[in-house]
Amino acid sequence: MENRALTEEDIRNDNGDDYMNARHLEFFKGYLQKMKQQLLENANATSQHLQEQEATPDPADRATLEEEYALELRTRDRERKLLIKIDQAIARIDANDYGYCEDTGEPIGLKRLLARPTATLSIEAQERRERMKKQYAD
Repeated sequence: MENRALTEEDIRNDNGDDYMNARHLEFFKGYLQKMKQQLLENANATSQHLQEQEATPDPADRATLEEEYALELRTRDRERKLLIKIDQAIARIDANDYGYCEDTGEPIGLKRLLARPTATLSIEAQERRERMKKQYAD
């Protein structure tokens, strides 16, 4: 077996044998850590951006700036929630529970995890939850 780190392409082309082996776990941990680092950099940039802004006397400009700030803060809030999910996913990797559906215990799948590395449900379980939620909402 090769010692080089897996790439996204390796994960996409994986045939599913030896699911969630040590190399898979190492890949996803690194992938999640990179995501986390990017989100933290975004949050830091937002903080700096908001601190550097000057007040503008024009009400229209001020309203535009306030709307931009509000949008930026909503985005950072979503990212803050994603950071929590990333930390939980990394904890699941450390506990050797990563990659398995929390409802069924079945593998979530490498491709799904590549698309959504914080996923805790298989596609089938996610669809079932969404159907149930919709059924009760109607």
